[in-house]
Amino acid sequence: MLLAIFQWMADSLGWGWLRVFNYLTLRAVFSALTAFFIAIAFGPWVIRELRLLKIGQAVREYGPKSHLTKDGTPTMGGILILIAVSLSTILWMDLTNRFVWVVLFVTLGLGAIGWVDDYRKVVYHNPEGMRSREKYFWQSVIGITASVYLAFAVAAPGNDHIWQLVLEWVKSGFTTIELPPRSGLMIPFFKGVSIPLGIWGFIVLSYFVIVGTSNAVNLTDGLDGLAILPSALVGVALGIFAYVVGRVDYAAYLYFPHVPGAGEVTVVGAALIGAGLGFLWYNAYPAQVFMGDVGALALGGALGTMAIISRQELVLFIMGGVFVMETLSVMIQVVYFKATHGKRFFRMAPIHHHFEMKGWAETQVVVRFWIITIVLVLIGLSTLKIR
Repeated sequence: MLLAIFQWMADSLGWGWLRVFNYLTLRAVFSALTAFFIAIAFGPWVIRELRLLKIGQAVREYGPKSHLTKDGTPTMGGILILIAVSLSTILWMDLTNRFVWVVLFVTLGLGAIGWVDDYRKVVYHNPEGMRSREKYFWQSVIGITASVYLAFAVAAPGNDHIWQLVLEWVKSGFTTIELPPRSGLMIPFFKGVSIPLGIWGFIVLSYFVIVGTSNAVNLTDGLDGLAILPSALVGVALGIFAYVVGRVDYAAYLYFPHVPGAGEVTVVGAALIGAGLGFLWYNAYPAQVFMGDVGALALGGALGTMAIISRQELVLFIMGGVFVMETLSVMIQVVYFKATHGKRFFRMAPIHHHFEMKGWAETQVVVRFWIITIVLVLIGLSTLKIR
């Protein structure tokens, strides 16, 4: 929005210095700062309103005993993240960019699902919230919609070409169309190596990345500050990848596929780190507010969508190793429990609770998982050059 205003003022009023905001890097910096200050400014108001509405977290009785003190802490604080990210992104983005809008669609759509889930937990005092099948159904609706659109948006060189590809696909009887090499699955650490996916392969992979990452971040959100900082760090790293693939010169130099328009997603990545740090101000131990499903589902969906746009699905798997570990711990626990008729592989799942049950302090678990994420993000960023 501000970009369009500044461009008009530069052209109409002769204020040429405003053209400095055409630089994506500068707008990304301001996006981060704007999101941070929005989160800081609105934080007390959001927490106060949640307290007045008596929207407090219901703690599971079978969880760690130390968590019983958290009962009644305001939840659904993820709305603060959504406000900060959405407002900052819209202010500093190029409003004609197709990729930023699809990221916002997924983020706000999954956030709405999380809102309903959290609301049911609060109103009906049910810690489980929305039924798994119902939640998965609506996640799938959003995931499939975004995946189909992204299949054509990534393949198209510009906005005008998307519907030409869609029409071509419809005329083919929804069988297949030829996608450019940039639509393939990139293999990290190898230059110019990618696996062709085809239209259906791209859609299926994108669907699992969006829905899977959304649920993975949601599983990780169990301790004060545990999910928000890793999400913000991975988000800003994916913004860097989007910037690279969005520039034809950088993409060619680093042997990345060039995805026209993808660079604008950097504004979203910057907003995520800004909003994440602002929310962490209130979510750090002892938390004044929890993000709830409204924040966790939305953040995971945003990360998955950004990874698809920047063609870094496998790098997301590396940088989001904490999310992967948390998800695998739940899967292992469930399979082992059923196979052994009641025995547990971990003391409790997700795995952050396992370490708590072993005697780690909550802050130890959180900070160590942060450290792991920082290392994994650095490994992921190294793939920019090690190819």
